[in-house]
Parts: sequence; C-alpha cells; structure tokens
Amino acid sequence: MNDIPSLPQDLERSGREESIKPEPDPRLERRRRHIAWLVGLAAVALIGSLVAIGALGHAARRSAAIDALATARSATPVVRTVKVEPVDSPRQLDLPGTMQAHDTATLYARATGYISERHVDIGSRVHKGDVLAVISAPDLDQQLAQARGQLAQMQAALAQSIADMELARVTNNRTSALVQQGWTSAQQGDTDRLTFASRAAAVGVARANLAAQQAQVERLQQLTGFEHVIAPFDGVITGRQIDVGSLVTANATTGSPLFSIARTDVLRVQIYVPQEAFFGLKDGEPAQVTVPELPGRVFEGRVARNASVLQQQTRTLLTEVDVSNADGTLTAGLYGVVHLQEPRRHPVVVVPSQALIFNKDGLNAAIYEDGVARLHRLDIEEDNGAQVEVRAGLNPGDELIVDPPIAVTDGMHVATTKNAERVAAIHPIKQ
Repeated sequence: MNDIPSLPQDLERSGREESIKPEPDPRLERRRRHIAWLVGLAAVALIGSLVAIGALGHAARRSAAIDALATARSATPVVRTVKVEPVDSPRQLDLPGTMQAHDTATLYARATGYISERHVDIGSRVHKGDVLAVISAPDLDQQLAQARGQLAQMQAALAQSIADMELARVTNNRTSALVQQGWTSAQQGDTDRLTFASRAAAVGVARANLAAQQAQVERLQQLTGFEHVIAPFDGVITGRQIDVGSLVTANATTGSPLFSIARTDVLRVQIYVPQEAFFGLKDGEPAQVTVPELPGRVFEGRVARNASVLQQQTRTLLTEVDVSNADGTLTAGLYGVVHLQEPRRHPVVVVPSQALIFNKDGLNAAIYEDGVARLHRLDIEEDNGAQVEVRAGLNPGDELIVDPPIAVTDGMHVATTKNAERVAAIHPIKQ
C-alpha cells in the first residue's frame, strides 16, 4: 500500500510514469502456468473417463445383441396352420352396370298440319293406345272425302258395266239361237257376240278401277288416322317437342319429332363380363341387382341376352340383365351392381392373403410337413384382395402356414401351436 502514490501529492509524478511499462513478476507467471497445466490435466482425465464409460456400455450392448441374435437363430419359429380343401361352390361375380329402358321410341308426325290438342307432357305415364296429341289436317281430310266420292262413282260405274254385260249376254244368247235357225244373219250374230265380250271386259276394267280407288281411300284413311298420335306401348313420356298450334310435317326426311317415350316397367342393365367368366355365363341364369342409394333392397333379374362376341379392346362381353320394375322404384340411367353366381369349371383353393409369400421366385405359400416348411409355387386364378383363388399348387389336406416367418425358406424347421386352428374349408368372403 506504501507503493501506491497519493492522488493529490503525486499527480504530476504519476502522469510521467504512465508511459513506463512495469516488468512482469516471474513467480506470478510460473504460478499461472502451473494452474493452467493442472486444469488441462483434469479435463483430459474427465474426457478419458467418459470415453471409457461409453466404450464399456457399447460393448455390453453389442454383446447382448449378439447373444439375442444367436438365441433367435437357434430358436424354432412357432407358426399357425390351417387345413385347406377345394371349393366348388359358385363364384360370386359383382359387376357395375347401367340401367336402360327396355324399349324407347321417338314419335314423328305422319300427317302434315297443326297441333290442335296435346294431352301429355314430360313425365306423363301412358298406356298403349292412349291418344297423346291430335293433329288438325284439313287438306288431308278433304283428300279423303274426295277419294271416297270417287270410290262411289267407281262402284256405280261397275254396277252399270255389269248391267251392260248382262244385256249383251242375253242378246248374244238369243242371236246365236236365231242364227242357227236362219232367222238372222251371221253378221248380226258376230256383232252381238263381240259386244258381249266387250261388255265383260269393261266390267273387269271397272272392278280394277274400283280396287285402285279403294286402296287410295284406305291409304288416306290410314294417314288421317295418324292425326291422332297414339302411344305404341306402356311407358313414360321422356321428351316433348311440340305444343298446341305447332306446325308439323310428315316429310320422310325432315319430319317433325313429337314425343319421346320409354318403357320402364322392365329395365335392361348392361354389364361387361370379363373373359374368365365367359364360359360359365349362360342366358336365363338368375341375377340380383343392387343400387348404392337403396341399401338393403335387392332387385331380382335374369340374364336375358349377350353379344356373343368379346370386345377386342377390353376382352369383355356385353351382357344385358332384365330387371322387373313394376313398382317404378328404378328408372333408366341409374348405376347399379349386378351380382351373378358363376358356376366353377373346376375346384379351387381359397387362400387368405396373409399366407402368401412374394419373393424372387414369384408367388408362393408355405406348407407344414413333418416339422419343416415347404414352399409351393401358386397358380392364381383370381385375386380378391383379402383372399386369393388358387387353381394349382396346393393339394387337399395340406396344412397351410398362415403368417409365415419373414425369413422363411424351403426346408426351414418350424413348430405348430398346440391349439392350431383346424378348419374343414376356407370359404370366400361374400360381398
């Protein structure tokens, strides 16, 4: 403390000594280096201890893992098995379909005129023979009246021709007798004979004219009959193109469409059957139709017809199922699912998907035989997701390993559980 100058007395001397740097103390420097060396040594010791502890833990864990792996390799896997049997029951085939009206028609005008009456509209339900509309065709009516008048003239002309023929026949008979008796000349006899032949020919002409006129009257009567637009079958009106006062023409190429009608008491459901079901599908077989919007409702139907030829692009067969719709619940244009029971041409084995093994050799299944697993190559007929239909690769009575070990190999030793599941057959899941 004596070395520290007082501020008021030695201010001038301190200012002069600020520029002078004091010399370091050697003892103090040695002490500092000694402390730093001790701190570094302690840190190295601490790090070495931590490394040693980590190495010991790692070695212990590695040893435990090696022991566990050796134990797992030496252990025999325990598997669950099921016995499989061939299934020959019909296979359910569910196919999407579109409903169409059994019959559809567009009604055109066959008489030229104006619509004087319209009795139906869109959505009207009609029966066969109902009058849908009336066409006013006065020109056609006048043509029919004229034709009927000409027919009456033809009938009168025919009656006149028949009377002339009868007179000529009587005259010819009398003249022929007089010529034979010599009371009249042969010239008169020839004249009366040819007159009778002419009158007979005139009768034939009159009858032909009458028949032609009768045909004309009948044609006009049929055309006037088209003034009443009639429903061709029971159904519902799906389209209306005319109204009262509309002008319609009966031209064959530019005729006016009047109504569209559809028969919906019986619906056609069109489906496309895949190639694998072609040989088992027959016309007349029963079918069931369901609609997603009507849960619980099942509509009975029957396979009515098919195209007999598969489409080359999709290898499918166009098939129609007729469904009764007497209550009108369904309608044309709906989407539905058709359920068919297809007879199997040969028995198959249905395998759960969890029993399948995919490896470099393809699709296999493991069979339990005398304490070992045997891999069998499978020939798949159909994959339904949860189950697979196998046509070859498994034999009746084989014990199929369900959920086989991941590293299962052919000849691998396995053991079955004491309460292994035994079933007589595996049945397909019905949708």
